[in-house]
Amino acid sequence: MRDQNYIKPLDWGYPVNYGKENVYEYDVVIVGGGIAGCNAAIQARKKGVSVAVLDKGPIKKSGSAGTGIDHWHGVHTSPASKVTPEEAVGEYMQDPVSGGKYCFGHMRYIECMESYEALLDYEKWGIPFRDVDDEFKGAPFRDEETKILYAYNYDAKTVVRLRGGAMIKIVTKAELDRSGADSYDYVMGVGLLTEGGKQGNKVVGVAGLSLRTGEFYIFKAKSVVICTGMPQGIWNQFYEMNGATNRFHDPNSIGDSNAMAYKAGAEVTNFEASTTGLSLGPFGYQAYGPGNICNTWFGARLVDADGTLIETTFHGDPAGEDGSGNIAWISPEKQMADGGDKILDDTHSNVPAVGSVQGHVNHIVEKIRSGELKLPFYIDFPGMDPFERRALWGLMLGNEGRTYYSVYSMANKYGFDPEKDMMQVPVLPPEAYEDCLWWNCSMMRPPQLRDTPPVGMVPIFDWNLKTTLDGLYVAGYLTGNNFGAGAATTGRYAGRNAAEYAKTIEQSAVDRKQIDTIKEQVYEPVTREDGIGWKEYKQGLARVMQEYCGDYKTDEVLKAGLEVLKNIKESEGDELYARNPHELARTVEAGFQYTLSEMIFSASLARKCSEPWFMFNRLDYPDADPKEWDKYITFKEIDGKPVAGEVPLAYWLKGAFAPDYKENYEKHNAM
Repeated sequence: MRDQNYIKPLDWGYPVNYGKENVYEYDVVIVGGGIAGCNAAIQARKKGVSVAVLDKGPIKKSGSAGTGIDHWHGVHTSPASKVTPEEAVGEYMQDPVSGGKYCFGHMRYIECMESYEALLDYEKWGIPFRDVDDEFKGAPFRDEETKILYAYNYDAKTVVRLRGGAMIKIVTKAELDRSGADSYDYVMGVGLLTEGGKQGNKVVGVAGLSLRTGEFYIFKAKSVVICTGMPQGIWNQFYEMNGATNRFHDPNSIGDSNAMAYKAGAEVTNFEASTTGLSLGPFGYQAYGPGNICNTWFGARLVDADGTLIETTFHGDPAGEDGSGNIAWISPEKQMADGGDKILDDTHSNVPAVGSVQGHVNHIVEKIRSGELKLPFYIDFPGMDPFERRALWGLMLGNEGRTYYSVYSMANKYGFDPEKDMMQVPVLPPEAYEDCLWWNCSMMRPPQLRDTPPVGMVPIFDWNLKTTLDGLYVAGYLTGNNFGAGAATTGRYAGRNAAEYAKTIEQSAVDRKQIDTIKEQVYEPVTREDGIGWKEYKQGLARVMQEYCGDYKTDEVLKAGLEVLKNIKESEGDELYARNPHELARTVEAGFQYTLSEMIFSASLARKCSEPWFMFNRLDYPDADPKEWDKYITFKEIDGKPVAGEVPLAYWLKGAFAPDYKENYEKHNAM
């Protein structure tokens, strides 16, 4: 036992009332107040039902969009779009970033059908995305009739530059308040309540915990929407070394709802999927900070140390200058004229389809090694087309939350002038420049420091965005999507369906025994005066994932890792302590992290093949993507144990569903 003097008491700015119960009843309760959750609440309120939204942070700035968004994907129903929702879904089902054949096509169709309408809602609420002052009149990315500023593919017109995007959560919260929904800031969901307290039964409410007072919340509900973002930190818990760069998304997004849905008995899938491409801990740069010439930095002019223009390619097409020598990337107009891919958007990794990931800058590696191109490279702002320069240094970097303060505001504050100054990009090994996402620098990280991809760790859901549990709906990253437009559209859709369902049923009673069990588990760490801190424990879990569930896997390694994981839970896990409500919430997260880690091991053991779409490599099953494994491997918890199952790919067009996207959408959209 440590000397008790080792642990110093901490002053706390709020009255602490551990165990005090606050009981509320609503038609719809939404867990997670990001873009998805707020849109779900706003739409549910339009249906005339009572709604509550709870979030770990202040809803006004919470979630991955809390610091801003610079572009809006998927406006396929806009008058200018040249890509239909059906065409878009076909592309998404081949896009590695979206999960390829494991992408949930029905979610994507919902996104493509409602993205433009959601954007028009934001215009009404106060996001001025049009070029009303004609600052960009005549720019190739401006639609003169609507004054909308498009991004990336100026011909396809499916992505909009989001002027005012830095304010998107503030505007969203204001509309949430106008809708009449109730907000519960700094209250996290700690468990789903089910009818009779039994796994697999209808969801009838949510248990919550205040991060400020430690009080306990009981939300009775006829339906629940979970939308708490994408799980992070399963393999990587380096918080101190690189600050904001440690996480690509809101660091509060650690998989709460994913774990709660599984523990409630919902069927979940894709837990074996992982990636090396998001959070990098101490090895990454500020996201979007170093001038990576795609996504937010699309259109940037790249030169070497001697000022030589670096010719890059876009989607595998030969590239050159645009005639004036201003833009390194091939122009979207020329790409389309040359018969290039009719892309959906930027796909944020410069990849429209399988097979085109590599090849677009391979010649750079050879030229660097031969000395023809000299490091360091620079973004040549003065040499850019003025329209492209102002759009990049202002519209994009000025609204993207990961760059607004750390790059755009700080550079402006200390005198950076894009009309006169260039910006150096990172000096990396030559092979790193094969990937346009240089802030990512995947090759610089150990392969065991992995992350959850958007399509990973999600509940199975139907055309109503309902899970396999009655009363439980999903939105945002819990549907496997990407970014703001996907969050808003699935939130809108789930909110409508959850409200319609709530209007058809009576409120079921919550089970007192289930509530008491959750309370006992939640508050146990505050009964201890000493033990293991949440950060040590979570890093220990992450270390097991790195060691036993890294780049390459075998049955023996996975089984050993699962045993080590369980041993940690039964030893250090029983010594977790908390000194205040903040630490108590972190210990709850640690429990969620354990659940997700255990599920990843179980799913990895169940898939007896390698799967490139998931970056899933089995040394003992090296066959990549065999046909018999074209399926979703699912799990649900029964009596405390994971039970495996399977669901066919594209299940949303089979069985009880129509074989047509449009027909299903029109039947289930709850308009």
